[in-house]
Amino acid sequence: MAGRNVRNTRIASRAVRAAAAAACATLVLVACGSTKDSVSSGGGGTGKVGVILPLLTSPFWQSYNDYVPKMAKSEGVDALKTVNSNSDPSQQITDINNQLNQGVKGLVVAPLDSAAIAAGLDQAERKGVPVVAVDVAPEKGKVAMVVRANNVAYGEKACEYLGKQIPSGKVVQIMGDLASVNGRDRSEAFRTCVQKNYPKLKVLEIPAKWESDTAASKLDTLLNANPDIKGIYMQAGGVYLAPTLQTLKSKGMLKKAGQAGHITIVSNDGIPQEFDAIRKGEIDATVSQPADAYAKYGMYYIKAAMQGKTFKTGPTDHDSEIVKLPSGILEDQLPAPLVTKDNVDDPKLWGNTVK
Repeated sequence: MAGRNVRNTRIASRAVRAAAAAACATLVLVACGSTKDSVSSGGGGTGKVGVILPLLTSPFWQSYNDYVPKMAKSEGVDALKTVNSNSDPSQQITDINNQLNQGVKGLVVAPLDSAAIAAGLDQAERKGVPVVAVDVAPEKGKVAMVVRANNVAYGEKACEYLGKQIPSGKVVQIMGDLASVNGRDRSEAFRTCVQKNYPKLKVLEIPAKWESDTAASKLDTLLNANPDIKGIYMQAGGVYLAPTLQTLKSKGMLKKAGQAGHITIVSNDGIPQEFDAIRKGEIDATVSQPADAYAKYGMYYIKAAMQGKTFKTGPTDHDSEIVKLPSGILEDQLPAPLVTKDNVDDPKLWGNTVK
């Protein structure tokens, strides 16, 4: 997530967190279940649905944005034009309130801040409007479902790939925003996996807050002090791929796979640009985060919630599993495959279906 002013964002985030803390003390959790076993409790499931994006500066979110109207149509959802919160958690709460004031009957939101989003969820609950969260799980608040891949698995898959390629030495993880559960899950999973399974690797960390310019400047500084880096894990190719490759190129350190001095790079997202980089040998792998399925099942679950349907934990009919998070919220964990040169041309990967 790129391009926001760090100081202003921290101030805004603190303000939104304070608002969330002042919201109602008890939020009733949704009862949910698998797509095969859902039971309607009435309601027509009709009405406008608001769709709120976190940002549009990443190719991943641009692709998700393109998928939304297509999936809304296929799922029979009357979705309004998407709203972009532009990487601002405070603006996202305003966007939610604006959509509620327009009379939407459902909301699909990709939260920017796992804690701060509670203020917006509380407003939706007060108006009786169901919410589906996409990509990021709220820490608290009422949502009908979280549509998200297993972000712990992202970090573990990156760790396993790098660990098998690099016997020993220094590896870098360019982290996301630790105010987001995604950033925390990926960071901790990668760190823990390396410590447990590959003790000869030394992890250096760059907290980049989903910001491309921050990633570039901090990577440049780190490489100056550690020119012997052997591997990089980028937690979001959509915002980190271009600055990482440019930084390596500017230092004469961008070597293709198979060449002496090649730095093994694993990413997350599954965007076409990552696939091209894999084909060129510039990076080695990525975990394909399902932008198409995020849009499809975001629409599926909001329609179901508007109809009064509920879900339960267990396998679904679309090769995923619904789990209960520690908060009590249910999450449909969609599959996210590792992509390497061996399967990068698979036509089933969403990154091969967009330009």
